[in-house]
Amino acid sequence: MAPKVLISDKLSAAAVDIFKRRGVEVDVKTGLSKEELIEIIGQYDGLAIRSATKVTEKVLEAAANLKVIGRAGIGVDNVDVPAASAKGIIVMNTPFGNSITTAEHAIALMMALARQIPAADASTQAGKWEKSKFMGVEITAKTLGIIGCGNIGSIVADKALGLGMKVIAFDPFLSAERSKELGVEKVELDALFARADFISLHTPLTDKTRNIISAEALKKMKPDARLINCARGGLVDEAAVRAALEEGRLAGAAFDVFSEEPAKDNVLFGVPGVICTPHLGASTSEAQENVALQVAEQMADYLLDGAVTNAINTPSISAEEAPQLTPFCRLAEQLGLFAGQLTETGIQAVRVEYDGYVGDMNTKPLTAAALAGLLRPLLHDVNMVSAPILAKERGIKVEEMRRPQEGAYETYMRLVVVTDRQERSVAGTVFSDGRPRLIQVKGINMEAELGPHMLYITNDDQPGFIGRLGTLLGDANVNIATFNLGREARGGNAISLIEVDQPVDQAILEKVAALPHVKQVKQLTF
Repeated sequence: MAPKVLISDKLSAAAVDIFKRRGVEVDVKTGLSKEELIEIIGQYDGLAIRSATKVTEKVLEAAANLKVIGRAGIGVDNVDVPAASAKGIIVMNTPFGNSITTAEHAIALMMALARQIPAADASTQAGKWEKSKFMGVEITAKTLGIIGCGNIGSIVADKALGLGMKVIAFDPFLSAERSKELGVEKVELDALFARADFISLHTPLTDKTRNIISAEALKKMKPDARLINCARGGLVDEAAVRAALEEGRLAGAAFDVFSEEPAKDNVLFGVPGVICTPHLGASTSEAQENVALQVAEQMADYLLDGAVTNAINTPSISAEEAPQLTPFCRLAEQLGLFAGQLTETGIQAVRVEYDGYVGDMNTKPLTAAALAGLLRPLLHDVNMVSAPILAKERGIKVEEMRRPQEGAYETYMRLVVVTDRQERSVAGTVFSDGRPRLIQVKGINMEAELGPHMLYITNDDQPGFIGRLGTLLGDANVNIATFNLGREARGGNAISLIEVDQPVDQAILEKVAALPHVKQVKQLTF
């Protein structure tokens, strides 16, 4: 029986043709309510969407046969990825199909702000001739501050430089070499706020970037600065922007994305100096065609041949390589996630060492899986295909090393991350049961299987630490599933990796950090 796909958002007709030509049955049903989608989703093997369809946990519960969700676009905020992963449903996106289009929209909004074009148009068409009212500013020789200088941000930078602007950028992953190559000056966030005439956001929405434009941040900007957001709505405190505009502490703002969409009512609507567009960043015929064709090909490849491309929640591996590579891809991703959650400064270089027979495999997807895990804690929307590109964009040097077997293990992988401050390494292998294990952290030997919720603790190896820690967690009703220890030498540096049954509250983590001889406490999730 041929696989069957539902297209629930508006896609190019060419995408339908691709499915049919490849032998995939396809139904196009747009504008479905949540209840209607739940009622029919169980009939389909694949679901092709854009941003309108919300794939919630309840929708996934009804998706008895669903194998793949294809998002024609970058962000997957409208998909419950953990719930999909739990059901073994692959979530794909098309990470680079609309980059140019989004960058051009940001430039267009910047120009519209500079010359007050929307308000001037409305006034003129209303029969007024308020020439003196709409005094604009030139963008030539002005400073553009870009927050997030990845794929889209770097395109915006290039176009702004072509317009004669000076470009400064804040991005923890942007290296000095890459910034020089782009022709931008890398700065800290406060310096960007203080110097920029225009500020454009191009960063993912994460816990660290949520409300990066806060009331406090707005106070650090020039009163004649102008703000553009074509990235994600949650990056900006919209009420604070309104207050800054009304108080004359900000000259203008242009928003293509909002904290709640569709934005039928928003605190920014009707405020003088604000331009709003309905999430048009990817809305060009070229971009729509590109992402629609790409997602259709990817979904057909998976449903017919088992090939996985641009997957958010699983490695991209060909069907032939899957049995051998899959456990090592999972290991590589876990090593990356482990290191990424412990890395808090700019990454300069990454080295992946393959010892033993794993070095004879196709290591490209393994290195990509390690990079995806490493970058995901900060970038979120990153997969095995986009991770190497994102690393290159940020000037991160990536190196692979292959060596014959050394030590007690037949084969293992070591991930070495070089930052501005230090070099950190973590190594692991795959046991005969096919499950990944950590075997070394920062040169300290230990054996640990990573669970969903882990505590990472570094301390001085002194008597009584384990007892005090166990008592503290027990008193807090935190159940320990596994407890793994390693140390350099008696009385020296030691590491504990503890699996717990649920996330640990910040207050408890602070109590752990206050225990005698504890140096660092970090909560990790896998």
